[in-house]
Amino acid sequence: MSLRGIEEISKAIPTREGAGVSLYRAFGFGKTSEFDPFLLLDDFRNDDPTAYQAGFPWHPHRGIETITYVLAGKVEHGDSLGNSGVIGPGAVQWMTAGRGIIHQEMPAGDAEGRMHGFQLWANLPKALKMGAPRYQEFGPDRIPVANGPDGVEARVICGELWGTQGPVEGIGVDPAYFDISLSGVREIEIPVAADRHAFAYIFQGEGDFCNLETPLEVPSSGSGWSDIKPDPHASNRTLIRFGDGDRIRAKSGAEALRFLLFSGKPLKEPVAWYGPIVMNTQGELKEAFRQIEEGTFLEH
Repeated sequence: MSLRGIEEISKAIPTREGAGVSLYRAFGFGKTSEFDPFLLLDDFRNDDPTAYQAGFPWHPHRGIETITYVLAGKVEHGDSLGNSGVIGPGAVQWMTAGRGIIHQEMPAGDAEGRMHGFQLWANLPKALKMGAPRYQEFGPDRIPVANGPDGVEARVICGELWGTQGPVEGIGVDPAYFDISLSGVREIEIPVAADRHAFAYIFQGEGDFCNLETPLEVPSSGSGWSDIKPDPHASNRTLIRFGDGDRIRAKSGAEALRFLLFSGKPLKEPVAWYGPIVMNTQGELKEAFRQIEEGTFLEH
């Protein structure tokens, strides 16, 4: 086994999307090879309704999957296929746009005005880009909790961790998506298949993710963490991109650490991307926007 090193540490950047939603972008619209098969990660946590209530009115997607994970508040959605619903606290929606869909997502805060959640975009392989659109949606009771070592817990959205399988299935890039919580001082290793790109996004507390191949045993003389020279401290809205290996190491302090961990098999395919459309060639991209202009984008 080999411990994954840290290739890059960065902070999410404030930006505006949709009709004027204020959010933080961890990555996106660039670096497609480094995060392949993932394209974008947005953190739309906000406690001010004026910052998110304009929402994301009707817009098209083709060639990708959008994954919405809500922690507080709700997201009301509808689409060109006649589907509609609400993604509530603790729920996940995995939308496969395939050959084309037009939808809207309108956030609404809870009683305290909080709207907390994330949206991840995953690329589709060329063979599936023009497939039929579909949804997978799971409420909080459908997201299993995996019990890791030393009291560590993880909500398993997609993939398998510590013997627990997530409910999302049939995804072309075979991704893994975990919401991991470490309470108190904890030091753990998390397996990640060696053939995947992997990254973590911290959204609560503080912790360290270590590059060094060092035993986990804690010496009696101290905590042991200072002895293994961890990488820079990671706190809220920090993105960590890992290098090669088959496991990562994380340590929390007195305050609970909570982070999202993503991994997926790289597609290694060309990417032609503009806005909500992601194809393999500029010709395919231009054809998609021509169809939008002419009203032929959707199949009826």
